[in-house]
Amino acid sequence: MKTGNPAEIGIDPARLDRVAAAIRQEVASNRYDGAVYAVARGGVVAAHEAVGFADRASSRAARTDDIFAIMSITKTMTTAAVLARVERGELLLTTKIADVIPEFAVKGKQRISVAHMLTHTAGMMATPALPPELFGNLEVFVAAACQQLPDSVPGSAVSYSAITAHAVLAEVVRRLDGGRRSFRDILAQEFFEPLAMKETALGRRKDLAARFVPIVVRDRTPGVFQPELLEAMNLLLTAEAEIPAGGAVSTAGDILRWAEMLRRGGELDGVRVLSPASIRLAATNHTGTLPNNLFSYAFEARGWGEFPANLGLTFFIRGTGIFPHPFGTTASPSTFGGLGAGSTMFWVDPERDLTFVCLTAGLLEESRNFDRLQRLSDMVLASVVN
Repeated sequence: MKTGNPAEIGIDPARLDRVAAAIRQEVASNRYDGAVYAVARGGVVAAHEAVGFADRASSRAARTDDIFAIMSITKTMTTAAVLARVERGELLLTTKIADVIPEFAVKGKQRISVAHMLTHTAGMMATPALPPELFGNLEVFVAAACQQLPDSVPGSAVSYSAITAHAVLAEVVRRLDGGRRSFRDILAQEFFEPLAMKETALGRRKDLAARFVPIVVRDRTPGVFQPELLEAMNLLLTAEAEIPAGGAVSTAGDILRWAEMLRRGGELDGVRVLSPASIRLAATNHTGTLPNNLFSYAFEARGWGEFPANLGLTFFIRGTGIFPHPFGTTASPSTFGGLGAGSTMFWVDPERDLTFVCLTAGLLEESRNFDRLQRLSDMVLASVVN
């Protein structure tokens, strides 16, 4: 991707500079530690900046090539592997999970479909009853997930599945592949290598470990995720770990390439990995007006009014209305992207041809992370002047 003068692509440089200034201010106030972000319009990079610390404890300054745990942005990559199987005719979105994983068909899960899993409407709990040190063992994790009870009737509610749903989807992909490859290799060979995402891997690849940004939770307010479990990812993210819902590592530059592939309808630099039809479907709201039960606690704790989940096939979608949203209140309704627990985000605004990636050091409680990302997103959006 080429770097250009922001003014030449309709972005006011002074307005865009406000983003770095806002991050510096919050780093100075110890709210969080740092960030690496990138902004592009029409495929031209207007900004790729590192601000603050990668590791405050060691005074290690943030760099644009820092390696982050991208958390649930990983889900969008697992989804791409699923959609690729749909495109090949190997799978239907209406396929029952049990048709591929027969042992899944117990305890009321017989009619859960691929689409239910992708839209978080399967009723699958966040994780099965497993010790965290086994989360990276895909075979063991899926076996445990097969014994879970759903907590709602499939299709009736949006219950965000932090790890389980996409682990099961990854196993669907792996079995359709004949079990010949690990899911790590499937992602690498079918997506990361063709898209020249050289610093992205499922699991903390050994050659990337020296630049890894430690996972530190700065805001330990009770919320969606336990701070101790998030920080345990520092140990769980080994080179061998396969956590298809949240176990990839990457740089802001590589995530920008991922987002640009999506903006361009599944192609980048002449390499096509998905079709425009798949991207359009994935970026369409499939949950209607249902709220995301993940944020039920915030309706009281933060005084938030109930708002729609606006989920596509894994992707978060801006939609219409004024309510807390990490993609900003001024984003186009069709804006879509991915989020990672208290820390990471990318979005694509198709109406503006605008892409924003923000990977942060120093995790915040999830609702306060929404505040942080909403503020930064609105500042990026405000920099577009023509």
